[in-house]
Amino acid sequence: MKKKIKLTVWMITISLLIAAVLFVLQQHSFSMTEQKIEIDTPQGQLTGTLVLPESYSGTVGLVVFVHGDGPVNDTYDDGYKPLWEKLASAGYASLSLNKPGIGGSSGNWLEQSMEDRAQETIYAINWAKALPMIDAQAIGLWGASQAGWVIPKIVKKVPDLAFSILVSPAIQWISQGQYNTRQELILEGFSEQEIKKREDYNAQILLLLKEQASYEKYLRIAQSDDLISREKWGFFAKNYQSDASGDLKNFTTPVHLVLGGQDINVDVEETERVYREKIPENLLSVFYIPDADHSMLSKKNALSPLRTYLTAVFFPRHIVVEPYLDDLVHFVSQF
Repeated sequence: MKKKIKLTVWMITISLLIAAVLFVLQQHSFSMTEQKIEIDTPQGQLTGTLVLPESYSGTVGLVVFVHGDGPVNDTYDDGYKPLWEKLASAGYASLSLNKPGIGGSSGNWLEQSMEDRAQETIYAINWAKALPMIDAQAIGLWGASQAGWVIPKIVKKVPDLAFSILVSPAIQWISQGQYNTRQELILEGFSEQEIKKREDYNAQILLLLKEQASYEKYLRIAQSDDLISREKWGFFAKNYQSDASGDLKNFTTPVHLVLGGQDINVDVEETERVYREKIPENLLSVFYIPDADHSMLSKKNALSPLRTYLTAVFFPRHIVVEPYLDDLVHFVSQF
């Protein structure tokens, strides 16, 4: 009798595991066609993914992705796939690259300036324009966070792009860093005195960057619990003066700005104000999502890494707030 019970329990357990695996596989099966691609450039080879609708006739529009900060791969660890699927449902292809040094792309992303990042994307745009299935007049950009400094430089050199979507972009690198530091420390419960101490330390680092100080000089004041690597120091030195306000005038085609009310990385009020000041009203649309954070996660997901992980595994189409994906489809459908 005991053996029968044990066998029954074992069979039920195995069945549940198989059902769970099949469910996860089904949730990660997206209605689109993915192709790995390689693009040769003067700086070396870029690798990435071209996503096409499962069925289409004639040509399709294209959204070229411009990543935020960090060692980002072409799929953003599969985080882009729900967005790609949504765009495919609206008749759009997507093109996303691995950053230099990631996924077979040549180089090192930490050695790039924002101008380098813009040129890299332009290579991808020109490559895509030659593809027979892509409508060269319907190519737009999507970019998040740090892409806010990159995309305005792209459109200056490629003014015939159909549109630009900017998600959670900052205006100025320095003020964005200051804002982010204060908001994170407040969220973690630090006192005003502790926050002021951290801000004073960061001000010393900024002064060293302005002096073009060596990494060795930085190490003399560096705090061991918050040490910047040599490569990252070089990246900061190249880019800490980034400021989008002067480049926003480059836009001559529609710009869609997406902002989250729970964003502690970017001062969204400043971003919206400057965009409205610099971009003509007839070109700019703004979509504000009160419950979304910097990555368009809901507040509940943003405050719980475990909840975010489980949602990504079992319900990947719901990892970001629903209005975000619906809004993007509505926007691109106009073109």
